Amino acid sequence: MGFIMDGLDAEAYDRSYGDRVLVKRIVSYFRPEVRRMLTVAGAILLSSLTSTLLPIYISNSLDQLGGGLTGQALITITVGIVALGLLGWVFSAVRQWLSAQAIGNVTLKLREDAFDAVVKRDLSFYDSYPSAKIVSRVTSDTQAFSQVVTLATELLSQIMLVVLLIGYLFFVNVPLTLVMLALSPFIIAVALGFRKVARATVTSSRRVNAVVSAHIQETVSGIGIAKTFRQEHAIYDEFLDVNAQSYRVNLRTGYTFSSIFPILNLLAGIGTAILVYFGGLSAQAGTVTPGEWFLFIQGLALFWFPLTSIASFWSQFQLGLAAGERVFALIDAEPNVVQTDSVKPATIKGEIRFENVNFRYNANEPVLTDFSLTIKAGETLALVGHTGSGKSSIGKLIARFYEFQEGNLLIDGQDIRTFDLNSYRSRLGVVTQTPFLFDGTIRENIRYGKADATDAEVERAAKLVGQGDWIEVLPNGLDTQVGERGSALSMGQRQLVALARVLLQNPSIFILDEATASIDPLTETLIQEGLDIVLENRTSIVIAHRLSTVKNADRIIVLRQGEIIEEGDHEALLARGGHYAELYNTYFRHQSIEYIERSHELIGSPAAGA
Repeated sequence: MGFIMDGLDAEAYDRSYGDRVLVKRIVSYFRPEVRRMLTVAGAILLSSLTSTLLPIYISNSLDQLGGGLTGQALITITVGIVALGLLGWVFSAVRQWLSAQAIGNVTLKLREDAFDAVVKRDLSFYDSYPSAKIVSRVTSDTQAFSQVVTLATELLSQIMLVVLLIGYLFFVNVPLTLVMLALSPFIIAVALGFRKVARATVTSSRRVNAVVSAHIQETVSGIGIAKTFRQEHAIYDEFLDVNAQSYRVNLRTGYTFSSIFPILNLLAGIGTAILVYFGGLSAQAGTVTPGEWFLFIQGLALFWFPLTSIASFWSQFQLGLAAGERVFALIDAEPNVVQTDSVKPATIKGEIRFENVNFRYNANEPVLTDFSLTIKAGETLALVGHTGSGKSSIGKLIARFYEFQEGNLLIDGQDIRTFDLNSYRSRLGVVTQTPFLFDGTIRENIRYGKADATDAEVERAAKLVGQGDWIEVLPNGLDTQVGERGSALSMGQRQLVALARVLLQNPSIFILDEATASIDPLTETLIQEGLDIVLENRTSIVIAHRLSTVKNADRIIVLRQGEIIEEGDHEALLARGGHYAELYNTYFRHQSIEYIERSHELIGSPAAGA
């Protein structure tokens, strides 16, 4: 079966919980529902009591039939049977209604806790694990958990019924009751034997469902690229492979759970045959009445079914435990970014100091080594270098999205690890190369940076970017719908919205991470006008592939493999003829006005025409 499980390894943050630990954790979620669950327990007791009384009542009635019955007595027996049936239905309805409320509330709380954990996870967490698999734990696993808790309430009702029935059968005939009890361990032993394999197959089933969800989400997100490169058939073939794996795993799970009931029913049938035989001998010998013999035969249906349910429950319960285990593992995942205090700074001037910082994404991937850098408050610092030089990592560390391993990072002389992150990030503005917009209007997306902002404040921030000219071309101005992930807007318009969002927040520290790398020159001009406003009187870290966002910086830092190899302003670094000059000639030179004008002159010259 090894090939079935390929690619279904546990995530690094997964952990194994013992059944006792999981059950204790689950019970803790039911503490607020104690009153409701006590009422449910009472309803279960009464429902079980009426279910037990019904066959006893019928048994006694059969014995009365042997001595002859009047019509009035027959009507009385009939009414009694109907009354007991109705009472059982009422108690069962009350139990199901209240337990549905309690389980719904518990599932709601569990899902809230899981989502809260998702929101609080570091960005590094999402870099390591597919989002669809995380979503699967918050949605489908919590739902599976609720279904098994429902099964647990049913189990309690069955246990109560068995206890009451056995107690009465002991009173009627001890030997037959002992024979019935002697057979029950065989059923329980077989069912418990399924427990280990059931947990393994169910866990694999939950994982493979998450893999399928992740594949579908990735395909839908990248469908434009797939169509561009005519890869629809290829992604369909990949889906067939993933879906086939899901089929094999779920088929194995289905076989596991489907096989247990025929085996248990076979054992129950053998037990029934044995009891019918011995019960018949006892009836012939006169040691039991026909009504009592009927009670035992009828009691078998009421006994074997709960008993097989109780036994098989431990296998089915693995479904809930596996789902709960995955949800709790998500909730309990250790954060990489750990704050040592929760200081809420009244103001942030914006001085940033790296002191011998070592940072790596994993043990074999050092990014910054013994890195030291001081950025003055209000300074605009540009970071340049080849891909992988550590530019974006510096910005992520300042934003506290990742944890550095050694050294210190100070903001206004205070350790960044001592800040309350919400308070600190409220003074921080970040614009990335591909800004994320939520489905809604432009106005709503700008206000995302400051939920209590008025319409006038939103409009002011929008007009400060590019002098507001970009708003006039929108069909409904700031009330234009942006579409899913901003798909209704161009990349440049999304950047303008992102800049306006940052402006509204009025941050003390601003990080611009290659925000102009994928836009046209006209939009870049509008963004540059907005940047002049955003960067003014703020500590700004500019990570750029565009000359326009680099040359006006107060200072340029040139990075190579996580080390500073040059620093200075644009003119000084060009004159030095070092690595920056090489980058300029490779990436930036063709963006300069002089280069563009010279190119136009060459194109229009007679030599060019020849």
